[in-house]
Amino acid sequence: MRLLLATDAWHPQVNGVVRSVERMAEAAAGLGVEPLMLTPADFASLPMPGYSEIRLSLVTRRRVLSRWERLAPTHVHIATEGPIGHAVRAACLSRGQAFTTSYHTRFPEYLAARAPVPEAWSYAWLRRFHAAASGTMVSTPSLERELAGRGFTNLMRWTRGVDTDLFRPRDENVFPDLPRPIFLSVGRLAVEKNLAAFLALDLPGSKVVVGDGPDRARLQALAPDAHFLGALTGEALARVYASADAFVFPSLTDTFGIVLLEALASGLPVAAFPVTGPLDVIGGTGAGALDGDLRAAALAALTIPRARCRAEALRYTWAESARQFYDNIATAHAVGPVRRSAGRPSAAALARPG
Repeated sequence: MRLLLATDAWHPQVNGVVRSVERMAEAAAGLGVEPLMLTPADFASLPMPGYSEIRLSLVTRRRVLSRWERLAPTHVHIATEGPIGHAVRAACLSRGQAFTTSYHTRFPEYLAARAPVPEAWSYAWLRRFHAAASGTMVSTPSLERELAGRGFTNLMRWTRGVDTDLFRPRDENVFPDLPRPIFLSVGRLAVEKNLAAFLALDLPGSKVVVGDGPDRARLQALAPDAHFLGALTGEALARVYASADAFVFPSLTDTFGIVLLEALASGLPVAAFPVTGPLDVIGGTGAGALDGDLRAAALAALTIPRARCRAEALRYTWAESARQFYDNIATAHAVGPVRRSAGRPSAAALARPG
């Protein structure tokens, strides 16, 4: 398999989409796959207005087809619905090439938080984008049910993983001078992440925030007593997780939340709202507290044994995530391109457990 892996989300962005795509590319060789990356690094780009970290590629179907001839892919996966995703989708349709997509981000909710655009309009646009794919990968059962209810078809399950060697319980404490308990939140500092809900909580001890983004100045002004560490990765991030007492995840719009797994792998109990993502990762495991009252959830998380959190994280591996991902691609491409006829494959025929 020579897989053209197209994504608009790429470095220097730090988010779940980038990490997932990167991990799938790293696992490819071990599964007999040659990944052929198509990212914003391959094109001239402009910063997204109001969010300069995100680059909008200046790409056309013609330029994609030119690169296609050189790369000669046998399979195609489109990870995002941005300029690169649209250009590759158009190229696939013009060539009669089957392709798969993945649904990572709730753009309708994100857009509605910034502009007066009805969510129904955005979902109609996304539904049309993904309808042409032979399979659309989603990360959780609750997201699959939600999208199916919105008319999305050919849905396939693709879970996520965590590096349990990097993210692990540690004896060190990087916050020796901060009052305990330490409530940690990690993520992009943007309005859709709902960090203000965490910062507004009346909690004992200290609040620590890791991440950066366009909402940072507003959030720091909102909570001058909170400790903002900026974006961290690798060992520096792992040490912060292991030094905290509870992980607070205030997002209402994430489709999964890889940071949930990173926290659990570090032995850190999670507090979150009972919504898609936390419900699928934390619900019923005893590794966290889900409550419509986020303060109550945060305080309850302090009583959860760290060993239980670590044990739950060990169920998620990037190896299993990659197996699902490439199995889905092989299955969907074997069906062939979606056609506007009675021969169109059904969601039931393509759905995979996992």
